[in-house]
Amino acid sequence: MSLNLERQKRAPIYEALERFRKQRVVPFDVPGHKRGRGNAELVSFLGDRCVGIDVNSMKPLDNLCHPVSVIKEAEELMADAFGAAHAFMMVNGTTSAVQAMVLSHVKMGEKIIMPRNVHKSAINALILCGAVPVYIDPKVDTKLGIPLGMEIADVRKAVKENPDAKAILINNPSYYGICSDLKAIVELAHENGMKALVDEAHGTHLYFGPGLPLNAMAAGADMAAISMHKSGGSLTQSSILLCGEDANIGYISRIVNLTQTTSASYLLLGSLDISRRNLALNGYSSFEKVTKMAQYAREEINDIGGYYAYGNELKNGGSIFDFDETKLVVNTRSIGLTGIEVYDLLRDEYDIQMEFGDLSNVMAYISIGDRLQDIERLAGALADIRRLYAKPEQSFFSAEYVTPIVKATPQEAFYAEKEQLPIDACVGRISAESVMCYPPGIPILSPGEVITEDILDYIKTAMAKGCSMQGPESEDISELFVLK
Repeated sequence: MSLNLERQKRAPIYEALERFRKQRVVPFDVPGHKRGRGNAELVSFLGDRCVGIDVNSMKPLDNLCHPVSVIKEAEELMADAFGAAHAFMMVNGTTSAVQAMVLSHVKMGEKIIMPRNVHKSAINALILCGAVPVYIDPKVDTKLGIPLGMEIADVRKAVKENPDAKAILINNPSYYGICSDLKAIVELAHENGMKALVDEAHGTHLYFGPGLPLNAMAAGADMAAISMHKSGGSLTQSSILLCGEDANIGYISRIVNLTQTTSASYLLLGSLDISRRNLALNGYSSFEKVTKMAQYAREEINDIGGYYAYGNELKNGGSIFDFDETKLVVNTRSIGLTGIEVYDLLRDEYDIQMEFGDLSNVMAYISIGDRLQDIERLAGALADIRRLYAKPEQSFFSAEYVTPIVKATPQEAFYAEKEQLPIDACVGRISAESVMCYPPGIPILSPGEVITEDILDYIKTAMAKGCSMQGPESEDISELFVLK
């Protein structure tokens, strides 16, 4: 990708905020803290510079709902940096970007093909619009306990059986770094008159780092949702929505404005602007270092014994078409501990905060802010945990996914007449709620699916091992709403 690096040195929103800061404008607008003067404790917590640019939309600063100046220019630079035809800055997180993708392409009663292990944001989009999911069950690596990518043969079968589907949604890369054959799936979608939508929340770096898997825009996808705050360096909750050449930008803009705030945070917008500039100018060298750091970490951890930090050796040309080497995921089964147990030990005993732990793995998110000494501290702590806490290898659940039996669309189940029952009385009933471990936020159970013994066992085991559970109204997950 050839960038206009001279132009990429600009950061229009940041520059506008700096000009605004120097003007000493008297604020008779919101926010009510008035540059912090009305809330000294907030200033003490965040600092003068931060609260001083927590401002309302105004002519010099443009408006995210209808950008015409500095935000418009920043979005053009964003699109250029990512090789897209258009980019939307998103301040409601990648959740709103995923939902905008889905809502832009399917309406009530229309079909969308997607892997069942999608993020909850995609299923929530179906609740909002009433579209019908055509789920592809992912293959599973039973040794590692992770779902894999979409096999092209499975996608082809779903397309053949559902020629009226409007779009295909692809997770790429997965939380675990697993990549599908993205280009082949995009081409299959287009050959059959369908749009290719990519949940690329964990793939910001794929646009900049050397030797990394193919990114969505390079694969010809129609849209991609990207979490800039994950590996791109921006503030939490700031994301982007990328569009290809054929996107109806005016219509998508209307969809985005259905759910995105009308009071956009300039802290988030400024962070997106600065982070894009940093990635465009320094991303290649930065992610080259990140990849080497993650590879070094894998070697150090695998030398400990008992752990397995996996990498490119998993690639099989199908369900693991490619692997994102920046992802450091460590399988813990051979030391007799679940990933969530190792996660808790690292945090509570060694002051190391990992990204997540599941029933089989623990993940460290390696990115541009990490240092080699941090990697060595992690490896040392893992060696300590093996020495002090290891148990005989246990039989855990074989995957982070249980194949569901779908009896209703998410919208039908969500809005249906329902009753709340003790969880053990729900076997055989149709769920009206989602249940998931967060992170990563992939539902174990979604609205419209039959509650089976396997699913209940999985939920109970995850809870018992300390996974953070979300979804149901019942705070302790002791009850579930089911269809009457």
